[in-house]
Amino acid sequence: MRKRSKRYGADAEKASVEVLSLADAIKKVKTFGSTKFDQTVECVMHLGVDPKQADQMIRGAISLPNGIGKARKVIAFCEDSDAEAAKAAGAIEAGCDDLIKKVADGWMDFDVAIAAPKVMGKAGKLGRVLGPQGKMPSPKNGTVTPNVAEAVKEFAAGKVEFRNDSGGNIHAVVGKISFEADKLEGNAKAFIGHIAKMRPQALKGIYVKKICLTATMSPSVLVDVSVAS
Repeated sequence: MRKRSKRYGADAEKASVEVLSLADAIKKVKTFGSTKFDQTVECVMHLGVDPKQADQMIRGAISLPNGIGKARKVIAFCEDSDAEAAKAAGAIEAGCDDLIKKVADGWMDFDVAIAAPKVMGKAGKLGRVLGPQGKMPSPKNGTVTPNVAEAVKEFAAGKVEFRNDSGGNIHAVVGKISFEADKLEGNAKAFIGHIAKMRPQALKGIYVKKICLTATMSPSVLVDVSVAS
């Protein structure tokens, strides 16, 4: 069993076991002990979906109103004639055959891959490489689009991708611990509201079962699910 630090133990004692409003949950997370780095804050939702059913998968991307406090490395699989526009929009690498070969050979120093529909026939062979890392372009999360430059700009600025896991949980970065409380709340509300609107028609029963906030090296805090109403 992994041993927790004294700082984490002290924070765990302060963590409330009761369900808090979103605003109070953010305040609680921000009272936890500081670290040597600016911790990332995530919002985690436990959904009543059946992950085995394709029509109950929750997947997509969202641009949060206050950003996430971190620029992301984006590449673009596109026709060579569009490569310069993609780079001007923020892509660290762009192109078709050469870039596909570079990634196939093992280069992975990027966070998000965008692809134009015209080149997906070629980029599709990277599925075995990018799929396990969650970096394979997909129309469902907006990373396969004819407007490559615009997508590059959005994801480089911090557009957040999300996808439920095998346990029905879904999570997203909503900022940094250094963010002002109202900015964290605005981001979390935007994410929760977005997920709430994606309730599958095939789902019966409770959709949002649990919500919590957590920072990189801090305990989680339960949030009142009524915020998703």
